[in-house]
Amino acid sequence: MTHNDIDRLVKSWIVDSATRPADARVQQVVLRLVSDLCKAIEDLDIQPSEFWKGLEYLSAAGAANELGLLAPGLGLERFLDIRADEAESRAGLSGGTPRTIEGPLYVAGAPESKGFARLDDGTESADAEVLFMQGTVYDDQGKPLPNTKVEVWHANLKGNYSFFDQTQSHFNLRRTIITDEQGRYQFRSIVPKGYGCPPNGSTQRLLDKLGRHGQRPAHIHFFVSAEGLRKLTTQINIDGDEYLWDDFAFASRDGLVPAITKVTDAAAIAAKGLTEPYASIDFDFRLYSETRRAPAVEVDRIRAAA
Repeated sequence: MTHNDIDRLVKSWIVDSATRPADARVQQVVLRLVSDLCKAIEDLDIQPSEFWKGLEYLSAAGAANELGLLAPGLGLERFLDIRADEAESRAGLSGGTPRTIEGPLYVAGAPESKGFARLDDGTESADAEVLFMQGTVYDDQGKPLPNTKVEVWHANLKGNYSFFDQTQSHFNLRRTIITDEQGRYQFRSIVPKGYGCPPNGSTQRLLDKLGRHGQRPAHIHFFVSAEGLRKLTTQINIDGDEYLWDDFAFASRDGLVPAITKVTDAAAIAAKGLTEPYASIDFDFRLYSETRRAPAVEVDRIRAAA
C-alpha cells in the first residue's frame, strides 16, 4: 500500500466518518499520528504480535506512571525544548539562562521563604556534603528582580525525591524562595546524587532493548518566575559527575554546569555555622521579558501537589 493510499484510508476513518462537529485541532493531530503510524507499520512490516506487544508495553508504562520518564528517555522532552529555543530565537530573544527539561518529579506547594531557605531536613547530614547555592535573578536588561519566585527541588543521596519516596519527610529537598530586594536567593542543602530509572521498570526495559543506560547526573531543578517575565524551567548539573555529558534524558547543556567550590577557610566555615568544609555554587538566572512573538512557556500538564 502506498503512502497516498494510507492517507486516503486514514482520512476516511478519522475525518470523513465524523457525524457531528469535531475538535479541529484534535482531529488534525490524530489524523497525522494515525497516518504516520500506519505508514510505519507498512514500511517496517510490523506484525500483529509486535503491534499488540507495543500496546501492552504502553499500557504497562502508563499503569506504572512511567510515561513521564519515558518521554525524556526517548528525547521527546528535549525536542520540545529545542523547538521552544528556536521559537524564542526567531522572536529575537537571546542571552537568557538556558532552559532544560522539567522531568516528572516536581511537587507543587513547597514551603515558601524570603531570600534564603534550608532544603534538607538533616537526616542525611552524617553522609552528605553541605551545599550552599546562591545568586541573583536578572531580567534581560540586566536589572535585578526582587520578589521573584525561585522553586527548587532535587534528589537525596539515594537519588530519590520526597513525596514519591515515602521514606523522606514532607517536602524534603523542596522549597520556594522569593528573592530579596536585590533580587538575590540562597539556599542550604546537600550535594545531591544522580539517579537511574527503576531497574525493572518499563523505561529501563526499553532502554535495555536499545542498548542504553538509564542514568542521570546529579542535578538541581528550578522554576523561576516573575510578573511580566517568561517563566524559566531549568536545572543545573553538578560538575564532575560521571554522567555529566551522558544523561539518558539529554538534559545536559552548556551554561548549566556551574563551578562547584570547596570552601575550606575556617572563618567562612564558622560564618555558616559549620565545623567542616562545605561546597558552594554561584549561579545567576536571566529571564526574558514576556512577548507575544514567542509561544507561551507555561506548560499545562498534570503535576503532583501536596
